[in-house]
Amino acid sequence: MERISETDLILNEDGSLYHLNLFPDDISDLVILVGDPDRVARVSRFFDIIEVKKGKREFITHTGRIGKQRITVISTGIGTDNIDIVLNELDALVNIDLDTRLARSNFQSIDIIRIGTSGALQPDIPVDSLLISSAAFGLDTLMYFYEQTLTLAEEELLQQFCSIIPDGYQLNPYLASAGDKLIKQFGTMAPQGLTITAPGFYSPQGRQVRAKSSVPQLLLIVSDFQSSRGKITNLEMETAGIYGLASALGHNALSFNVILANRSTNKFSKNPGAIMDDCIQSILTKITETYG
Repeated sequence: MERISETDLILNEDGSLYHLNLFPDDISDLVILVGDPDRVARVSRFFDIIEVKKGKREFITHTGRIGKQRITVISTGIGTDNIDIVLNELDALVNIDLDTRLARSNFQSIDIIRIGTSGALQPDIPVDSLLISSAAFGLDTLMYFYEQTLTLAEEELLQQFCSIIPDGYQLNPYLASAGDKLIKQFGTMAPQGLTITAPGFYSPQGRQVRAKSSVPQLLLIVSDFQSSRGKITNLEMETAGIYGLASALGHNALSFNVILANRSTNKFSKNPGAIMDDCIQSILTKITETYG
């Protein structure tokens, strides 16, 4: 068992992890991830008590309880580059002794639930609805920096998807799936679909403003994709990274997508804040029923 160096895992002067600014006791083994730092308080206001409030940069953490269940909510900011930071540091908090810099002998798995916003791709998915990502295709490159093991079914699905991408698009997608445990526990809460995780908000999600897109038909191509697992239902910016890294690290992850826009019908939610609050409350209720 090798000691992890000071430059591979950086600590602050007080011994907390470099980016999250947290100690092991600051988090629960049930973690909710949100993108927007302001959304952390929108989740924790439903807690009966808040025990920890910490923040650094875009990474805001609240840990508290609903009844007997301890829950941590952390903001990641936008994109899978930040997911790389958050998931690695969460894993370090539970599986590395920060004093000795050695991996703990008893591995601990945590449950990670994302509550994020998303845009639907299919016209029959209503704005203001909730959608679960059964799996996600990453158009970013994060999981090409980590060893990843796919099942035969996952390899076949990824090959199907790659086969529809024109050669000139210079995309090399990866695939990652939701954790089986959390799908079984929460999968009946909402319809499930295949998600695209994009490395940006504008051209990577098929938007055209001023800079000319090199993937002008991207939305049409992915919207028309058909597979044994169904169609691609939505676009967002974190899920594939969460699923891929959670699996690589031995954790369970599930992504809830609050559909605020439909890219096929060009409709956007008229009351996104209230819809997000309703979804947060529903997910927290299910969490307390499941874990309580």
